[in-house]
Parts: sequence; structure tokens; C-alpha cells
Amino acid sequence: MDITVIGTGYVGLTVGVCLAETGNDVTCVDKDQDVVDQLTGGKVPFYEPGLDDLLERNVTEDRLEFTTELESAVTGAEIIYITVGTPPDDDGTADLSAVLKVAESIGSAMNEYKIVVNKSTVPVGTAQKVRNKIAEKADAQFDVVSNPEFLKEGNAVNDFMKPDRIVVGTKNEEVEETFEDLYEPFVRTTGNPILFMDNRSAEMVKYAANTMLASRVSLMNELANLSEKLSADIENVRKGIGYDHRIGTHFIFAGTGYGGSCFPKDVQALKNLGEKKDTDMKMAKAIHRVNEQQKEILAEKINSYFDGQLSDKKIAVWGLSFKPGTDDMRNAPSINLINNLLEQEAKVVAHDPIAIDTAKEELPEEVKFNEDQYQTLNDADALAVVTEWKKFRNPNFDKIKEFMSNPAVFDGRNIYDPAKLQKLGFYYEGIGRAV
Repeated sequence: MDITVIGTGYVGLTVGVCLAETGNDVTCVDKDQDVVDQLTGGKVPFYEPGLDDLLERNVTEDRLEFTTELESAVTGAEIIYITVGTPPDDDGTADLSAVLKVAESIGSAMNEYKIVVNKSTVPVGTAQKVRNKIAEKADAQFDVVSNPEFLKEGNAVNDFMKPDRIVVGTKNEEVEETFEDLYEPFVRTTGNPILFMDNRSAEMVKYAANTMLASRVSLMNELANLSEKLSADIENVRKGIGYDHRIGTHFIFAGTGYGGSCFPKDVQALKNLGEKKDTDMKMAKAIHRVNEQQKEILAEKINSYFDGQLSDKKIAVWGLSFKPGTDDMRNAPSINLINNLLEQEAKVVAHDPIAIDTAKEELPEEVKFNEDQYQTLNDADALAVVTEWKKFRNPNFDKIKEFMSNPAVFDGRNIYDPAKLQKLGFYYEGIGRAV
């Protein structure tokens, strides 16, 4: 099929590359010529494992191209994906200006029947707004499909190529057949479903899924904080409940809170959707509140350890991105921690395997960065582990002690054994751990 993807950010590029990988001819549109040139040259402008190899192969084999010319890309396509951003306004409401502007441009360029797919995360009812915008300009027939993405940063290629499910919002049977053909290669070996439903239900699925997952994170963090006060160990609690098949093991790790673009934005957006319909989304509000409080907990532990005397203390930070496998710093708990430490006049030296360049744009200039995880610890009074990159899981603890002036470890992701570190002579605090 001839497919156009408008927007080459995290979602759009993954969609375009993966659809090209299954044999479709894909044109990706971006308004920035520098981005287009970079992608045409086979370089992904952000970190996502496996995406660069697929990009290079499909560009080389002429199934994937990039352009700034939206009109020609729309004219030559059977299916057009909208994948532009929907950032939150000040009150948390999703900003649809980019989506609606693209819809208007599609309508102006439309020369014959097209299927327009809304892949951006949008409030319920957006499909109708997109339909209205296109109709204002279009001289041809078209259908609007809601097709939410469920891509985890750091695992996006695998999530797209082997999805748990695919949700398609349309009531047109011919459109259903088209999407059965388009997505069949991705579910053929797994047997996972392609779920067809109305637009509004498909739009709601995205917010419901992310809020449900975010609720598990916030609940586990509340349980961790209580466990700590009761001298229980949240890791034992996690194992004890994780084997209940109704709960499972996913998203029940205690830590410093969730970050990224999806959970914070979508929980807030769902809360605001409720307010517009006179429905008090108490759980959504609580999930957000608990998470914001949890982002402060590591700084509170460090501050308490030093009796509030952090001036000139050197704190090493391992992990800056909001989770491993990405360089994304949006809403990262490391930002809260580092800003809090700087306010207490501490000195901060940070290391991350991938996200240092991104972090330099997000963090104050007082923060020092080091490309070597052990050199980061030189003369440090404490180490804070914020992101659970694999390279941090089993480090050389003897080497850590040699570098640090004071062997205190604050484990924001519970990746270390408290008893082991104490035996090695470290002061250790995790999140909800019995020590």
C-alpha cells in the first residue's frame, strides 16, 4: 500500500519504518528540512533500539522516503497517518492545534478518496473534529480512523512489530478489510487480535490503558512508603502479590515515580475530560498527586541522611532518562531530584549511558556530567540511582567504594540487595526496603 505518515517524531517514525519493513511504500512528512535530510541519510534523531537499522534498510531498498512536501505526499497516498504531537496545555488539556492544522492541510491537498488515520494520542471526540476540518477543505470522500499507539520507549519496534493487540476505530466494513490486510503481518504469528470498534471507544482505550498502568505504579509506591514505616520489604510484598494472575508482575515495581510523555500527559488529560463532563475523576487526580510526591522521595532521604546539611556535599547521580532504553527526559524523576539537591546547595555530578546530551538541555548549568559511570563517583558523598539501566545492576562495588569519599547509596529503583551492600560496608536506602 502507498502510505503517508505526517510527523516524524517518536511515534511517526516508528510507524513509518515498521510499515515499510512489511513491504509498504511509505512517505514520511516533516516540516523541518534538517530533520528530513538527517532521516534520508539514515540517522535517527533520537535513541530507540533497533530503529536505526530498520530505517537504513528501508531507505536503501526504496520503500521509505522523507519530504517536507505535504501536498504531494497526501496526493500519492491511499492511507494517511497523523502522528503529530498533542502536548498538554497549562491545565493539562491536550493541545490539538497541530492535529487540526494537519487535518486542514490534508483536506486542501486531497484529490480522491483517502483513509485518514489519527495515531496521535487525542481526547475522545477528536475523530469528529478531524473529520470536520478535512470536510471544510476536501472535494473528495474520505474516512477517519482512530488507531491509538501502544509503544513503550526503548521497546517501540518490538511493540509495533509484535503488538499485544491493535485497536482500530471505524464502523466502515471496507475500511476494516483494508486494515485487516495492512496489519495482518504483525499479528500473523502471535494470533493477537485486531479489535474494531467505534472512534470514541478507540480514543478512550488509549487514556484508559495508560491511566490503568500509571495507577499500578502509584499504588505500589504508596505501598512501598507504608512498608518502609512498618519495617516490611516492598520487594517481598511485590513477589507475594505478583504471582496472583489477576495482578501479575508488570508495573508493580516501587521507585521514584513514573515520567515520560505518556503517563503524566494522559492521566491529566483524562482528569480534564472528566471535568468537562461533570465527572470527578478522583482516581486520576490521586494517581497524579501520588506520583508527584514520589518524585521528591529520594531527595528527602538524602536530605535526612545529611541532617539537612547538603551544602557542598557532592552527590553522584546514575541515570537521567525517565526510564532505561531511551534518551527521553520529559517528566524524568531525575529532574526533580537534581533541582532539589541544587536548591540545598549540593554539588551534582551525573551519568547516563544515552541521555547526557538531552539532559544538558533540561538541567541547570551547575550540573556536571561524566561519560564514565565510575569517574562520576570521584569523591562523592552519596550515590543516587535513578534509572535502572542494565549497566548499573551489577557494578563493581569495590571500585565504587574506592572512588567515593563516603559509601552511601540511595537506590531509587531497588536494584540492589540491601543486606549485600551493608555487608560490603555501604550505607543503603531503597524505596520501601527493610534494612
